[in-house]
Amino acid sequence: MADSNGCVAVDIETIYLGGGKEYAVQTGIGVAHVIVYGDRNKPALVTYPDVALNYVSCFQGLFFCPEAASLLLHNFCIYHINPPGHELGAAEICPNDPVPSADDLADQILEVLNYFRLDAVMCMGVTAGAYILTLFAMKYKERVLGLILISPLCRATSWTEWFCNKVMSHLLYFYGMCGLLKELLLSRYFSKEARGSIDVLESDNVQTCRRLLDERQSINVLRFLEAIDRRPDITGGLKSLRCRTLIFVGRDSPFHSEAIHMASNLHRRYSALIEVQACGSVVTEEHPQAMLVPTEYFLTGYGLYRPSQLSESPRSPLSPFSISPELLSPESMGLKLKPIRTRVSPRVKGTSR
Repeated sequence: MADSNGCVAVDIETIYLGGGKEYAVQTGIGVAHVIVYGDRNKPALVTYPDVALNYVSCFQGLFFCPEAASLLLHNFCIYHINPPGHELGAAEICPNDPVPSADDLADQILEVLNYFRLDAVMCMGVTAGAYILTLFAMKYKERVLGLILISPLCRATSWTEWFCNKVMSHLLYFYGMCGLLKELLLSRYFSKEARGSIDVLESDNVQTCRRLLDERQSINVLRFLEAIDRRPDITGGLKSLRCRTLIFVGRDSPFHSEAIHMASNLHRRYSALIEVQACGSVVTEEHPQAMLVPTEYFLTGYGLYRPSQLSESPRSPLSPFSISPELLSPESMGLKLKPIRTRVSPRVKGTSR
């Protein structure tokens, strides 16, 4: 186990697609594997995936979308934080190691930020990852500038989710990443349309995700699932958030009602809800193009633009206090003074890779 008193790097620095590097950061609950893309002088965007996913299976659809990639990579250095044991090529975590809580995972993010000497960051998370990042933002308000949440959770586990989690936990423990478990996970991530039927082939995104799930270590997935299954309700603290929040949710997501509940409990002036039709939970993979315009408006509130509108990359910390007051108004973000509910109908069914 790691020494909880410090945060030091392990000698792992692997080159990944697009010039990204992997860092193994020692934290109080073990090693956190972080993939870093881009110029580290730019503002930081931290990502965190859902259960059984990592940065490849959860965010590559968004970053392979040319318009979205140009917007995000032009303005940010990306820090993909993988849940413990979810990185590519991960070994099994020792069964005797304590299972971290959601609070522990949020605290681990702080250790990662301190290791890279990051101040305040933009955050993007999907479902379980969205919960962890929201909890982090509530605990360490000064370290978060904004939240982009995809199909987020904020309440304790419902009876339906609890039952599904128990089934998945038993399958993981006794059978590993079996066919039934993969079907349950895919129904968590994708819409029925994307998953196909007897007469319709499943989308390329679903096929890719199915293959990547085979690489997960079942004990590692079980530990993250247990941490999320035991999460506390954080609804009461949502209005204390100081940062702007943009929520995306697919209309066919099993967590659609959770996202609606969260949006209704955030500060109306600084939050927006975007619903995407014919889409499941992982909008970043199923219909990433639907995120482009709302995200662009959202970042405009911080003085950030797509490359065609900005001659130089931002080099100063991303801070609302360093831009003109006009850009801080909800109208400048393209938002109303109450949560908006925009239904986006994607023009394509999937993203071919």
